[in-house]
Amino acid sequence: MNSEYERNNQVGARRNSSSFGRIERMPPLLVAGYLAMVAITIMFVMLVAAYVSTRVRSGVPTGLHQLPRYFSLSTIVLLVSSYTMGQARRLYAQDDLGSLARCLGATLLLGCIFAGLQLLGWRDLMTQGVLFQGSTSTSSGQFIYLISALHVAHLLGGMLFLLALLLRVTHADRDAVRALVFIRNPYYRRQLQLLGTYWHFIDVLWVALFAVFLFMY
Repeated sequence: MNSEYERNNQVGARRNSSSFGRIERMPPLLVAGYLAMVAITIMFVMLVAAYVSTRVRSGVPTGLHQLPRYFSLSTIVLLVSSYTMGQARRLYAQDDLGSLARCLGATLLLGCIFAGLQLLGWRDLMTQGVLFQGSTSTSSGQFIYLISALHVAHLLGGMLFLLALLLRVTHADRDAVRALVFIRNPYYRRQLQLLGTYWHFIDVLWVALFAVFLFMY
């Protein structure tokens, strides 16, 4: 009886240790990144819910103002940047640091273009009379400024991460030994993985926000 009880305890201990082992094997960098994306998602869900609620309570019919065309253009630009970012892991796996640097540089440039188009979109909103501190009839427009600005802020955070990684790749590509160390370093591989996941997350997030603006504005 005691031996059977001990065997059951050992089996349970091995199961618990394997579960905790899987958690411990996940790099802290990835854990922090995933938790940050969950927190960002919750924040934007709350903001969108407040925007929709304010929009409905205002009683203003949809279509009174036109959503800036720059928002549509910026959506296309961000989708293209998501494609270029998606090529980064393939180029890293092929040990092609030169192409990886160009890929990251193109993604960074597209991110800057997206931010610029957002600024033009805000200017277009102001010309339509939708101000950040507007009247009751345009109070929901304040959320468009707030939500899109927060999205740009989170994109800029990813762009800083992207710039730092781009500089490392460019530096490593200048020397064969540094290139070999960079390619074989799992920390840089995790950084690239997290950056790609975060960039695609920001892309999907904006597409969802744009869809809400498109149908509720």
